[in-house]
Amino acid sequence: MAGLYFEEFKQGHVFKHELRRTVTESDNMLFSNMTLNPQPLHIDFDFASRTEFGKPLVNSLFTLGLMIGISVNDTTIGTTVGNLGMSEVKFPHPLFHGDTVHVETEVKETRESRSRPSQGIVTFIHRAYNQDDILVAVCERAALMHKTPKK
Repeated sequence: MAGLYFEEFKQGHVFKHELRRTVTESDNMLFSNMTLNPQPLHIDFDFASRTEFGKPLVNSLFTLGLMIGISVNDTTIGTTVGNLGMSEVKFPHPLFHGDTVHVETEVKETRESRSRPSQGIVTFIHRAYNQDDILVAVCERAALMHKTPKK
């Protein structure tokens, strides 16, 4: 698997993920509808045209999911047990249809699991930027990770 095992994560390391994605109107509409979110700021162009932004905002939970999803291939694919939680989630600048997202992930901390000797906890800080390098999302995420299997 491409993901790293617990011991391979080093505090302070920053991953600059090469995977990027342009967000489309369809992404925003589909996600908002699939999650039963009728917020007109996301799905009603007329309503959104009369806001300070002048156009629909991309659903922030889509932005959060995309940010973490972009990080998976370089960090946790196949080596994670599961997410333990997310905190400090912030959206300092809106994301719009047509924006291209790129992400970096910093390893904030690692620690052995006290209850699971074959696993450890890695705390990540994910940061997402648009094509102009403006920060659009940030979050701290704790993941329970497998240690390297014993041979």
